[in-house]
Amino acid sequence: MEYIGNGFLKAILLLLHGDAETFSAIYATLKVSFYSMTASLVLGIPSGFLLGYVNFMGKHQVRLVVDTLLSLPTVFIGLMMYAFLSNRGPLGHMGLLFTLPGIAIGQTILALPIVIALSATAVEAMDYKLRTTLISLGANRMQILLSSLWEIRHGIFAAGLTAYGRVMTEVGISMMVGGNIKWHTRTITTAIALETGKGMFATGIALGLVLLLIAFSVNIMVSFFKKKLV
Repeated sequence: MEYIGNGFLKAILLLLHGDAETFSAIYATLKVSFYSMTASLVLGIPSGFLLGYVNFMGKHQVRLVVDTLLSLPTVFIGLMMYAFLSNRGPLGHMGLLFTLPGIAIGQTILALPIVIALSATAVEAMDYKLRTTLISLGANRMQILLSSLWEIRHGIFAAGLTAYGRVMTEVGISMMVGGNIKWHTRTITTAIALETGKGMFATGIALGLVLLLIAFSVNIMVSFFKKKLV
């Protein structure tokens, strides 16, 4: 157990001394997760709202597909992304393989079904009398939409938080699409896998502590906004 204690000690020293390699992985993770979460929320919240609010032919089948995509393995997404983005793939000319934008696209595919499904669930759980009440009060379509979104705000926060947790902790997409290139596409999770495999427990623990710190910070911010929006 002594090596675990030494690992934590060295990890704290690495963070305090601003180890360049460690912070390079942190920067890459934050950058790619920002890209993927922005795209997922912009596309997913409206799609989830429509899926939960509007009745249309084939809605049950669409919902079934979205729910199935919740369990997509990250390695499968990484494999398909690699096939499409490689030189022999249909999107190879875009030069996205082994880049942070390429990883972001894969993570968006991972997070998007989560945002859509949980947003739709929040809409379906909304008081069905709300729309009737708003119409009786003379609300127009935009006011009905904004009021409905306000009603499900906590569900949307939960959807975003769940998707962010999945994005931050995935390994398969970052490894296969990004290539785990040092100083370029190496993220926190791929760096942990690599450094632990080499026996560099201190670096792995340092990056693991950063992941916990990021998760804690995100939860603190979500709790703060929830209190403000009550």
